[in-house]
Amino acid sequence: MTGNAVVTLKKGEGRTLKAGGMWIYDNEIDNVTGNFAEGDIISVRDFDGYFLGYGFINTHSKITVRILSRRENYPITEEFIVQRVQNAWNYRKETVDISCCRIIFGEADFLPGIVIDKFSDILVVESLALGIDRLKPLILRSLTEILKNDGIVIRGIYERSDAKVRLQEGMERYKGFLTEPFDTSVEIIENGVKYIVDVKDGQKTGFFLDQKNNRAAIHSICKGKKVLDCFTHTGSFALNAGIAGASSVLGVDASETAIQCARKNAALNHLEDVVQFRTADVFDLLPDLEKAGETYDVVILDPPAFTKSRNSIKNAVKGYREINLRGCRLVRDGGYLVTCSCSHFMTPDLFAKTIKEAARGAHRRLRQAAFHTQAPDHPILWSLDSSYYLKFYIFQVVEE
Repeated sequence: MTGNAVVTLKKGEGRTLKAGGMWIYDNEIDNVTGNFAEGDIISVRDFDGYFLGYGFINTHSKITVRILSRRENYPITEEFIVQRVQNAWNYRKETVDISCCRIIFGEADFLPGIVIDKFSDILVVESLALGIDRLKPLILRSLTEILKNDGIVIRGIYERSDAKVRLQEGMERYKGFLTEPFDTSVEIIENGVKYIVDVKDGQKTGFFLDQKNNRAAIHSICKGKKVLDCFTHTGSFALNAGIAGASSVLGVDASETAIQCARKNAALNHLEDVVQFRTADVFDLLPDLEKAGETYDVVILDPPAFTKSRNSIKNAVKGYREINLRGCRLVRDGGYLVTCSCSHFMTPDLFAKTIKEAARGAHRRLRQAAFHTQAPDHPILWSLDSSYYLKFYIFQVVEE
């Protein structure tokens, strides 16, 4: 499977790779020798010939090489890929509830460019790089066999490779069944809450599994409380508050489609009398609630990523500061603010600084009760900054 082509880096380049990274950019490469096709697995060497790794190449992409292995005596074979998949599954079995989980998280599982989520007996795959796309059939075939060996029979596989980033790889966007068609509305249970996951048209692969543990973390502060859940999407935090025994919950999202799904999920859990939903722009609603004199025991802020690039970070900071300031003002003295950011570019330090500024502007003091990151099935690979993106806080809000 490993070809004979060799990528040689320029002198002084490859610093990120040598520090543990997995990408080589086009401007770091001196030359490529030997024959190869786009997506082939090649060897990477430093300017002086020192071996750096095996990876797949795509000269159409600025990320020209994505590394699969750093050990020269382990060339990439089918057996190598199967073992990578087995390792990923073994890790999930040891760290998370496997009824629904992310089984493969790209670079953090040393399989760059591919994500595979398991929703009950359905797999959803997202492939974002040409080289891994060529390995996708092997990865899926081996994964279904590995799961079968553990008594888990996969009913169907759906592909959600419809992200724009595929165009940068010279690939077409694709969305569709990889098995016989099945009902793409899949029922799952997480933290005791039932959901209908739309793997065909839901965001990303259909459901945000990375907040699993964080949703469970709010249970203890929601019993008997009045809760506001902002950016509720399909109602996950709101429903967890309801299951935990909240007296009332209002979930808000700008998407009417998401709100309709959230209402169905509330009915599925017999929570429609406790958990209500409203279609509204959170940035408009929070000031209106403040003017109306509304207060809550718990305010939850789980916005989408306000920035997906370094260029827009200033506007993102303004957005995070605004919603946290408004959120603080809506929390009763002694109540709780639950706030998070899923943007990789909103670094932990910058997010903390922004929350601190928001609290100061709201004339509130914050007592940190909890800090979490993403669930363990989205492992954070140290030396790979992009794998660490979710920051989650629970604060008690105290008036000055």
